[in-house]
Amino acid sequence: MSAETLELSVVVPVKNEAGNVAPLAAEINAALAGQFSYEIIFVDDGSSDATAAELHGLVSSDANVRAIRHAASCGQSQATITGVSEARGVWIATLDGDGQNDPADLPKLLAKRNELGEAAARVLFIGRRAKRQDDVMRLLASKIANGIRGALLQDHTQDSGCGIKLIRRDLFLELPRFNALHRFMPALVIRAGGRAVSVPVNHRPRTRGISKYGILQRGAIGLIDLLGIFWLMRRNTLPRW
Repeated sequence: MSAETLELSVVVPVKNEAGNVAPLAAEINAALAGQFSYEIIFVDDGSSDATAAELHGLVSSDANVRAIRHAASCGQSQATITGVSEARGVWIATLDGDGQNDPADLPKLLAKRNELGEAAARVLFIGRRAKRQDDVMRLLASKIANGIRGALLQDHTQDSGCGIKLIRRDLFLELPRFNALHRFMPALVIRAGGRAVSVPVNHRPRTRGISKYGILQRGAIGLIDLLGIFWLMRRNTLPRW
């Protein structure tokens, strides 16, 4: 980490989100300004639209913003890992780059962290989207997936796929790295001896761009990943002190 350590790094993985990055940065700044030291790290995961150009302009005009670019797409989890690896913050917040997560919810997660005091160091704070702004098929698929995941992994999290999260950087870096890391963080934090705390958050409809995930593709890959995480958790033994 840099010698200039900050309290918070907001990591935002993006791919083909031209038109979204500048408004999102402005909302993050509005939510966090004046509270503590922070930075916003956009990780451009091989975009083929004007995202890179927009980020270049944003970095030039906003001292809080940094941008990192993958030459080719590596996926959302690797983009998040790249951002966290380069972050200067003691704490990491993540947001999806499509604008559906509301940056105004970041103070809610930070307030919950403050309530727990020192115990927050081993906690993942994750949003729970009470009123999701998705189509019926996506909502149904998510409900089924959350039910199966919760039954197998016992991660006590209703909305494991919510993109808005808060976690200490050192705890994040303890987690195993693979392509679906961002979907299974509650279970992986529990595996590391921590716990997950859900916080109700807003969810907004997408107004620009298109979703990068197909329901059938995500479901097939997700089942394989789920079985892998189940195996990891069954094979893990934590020492008692």
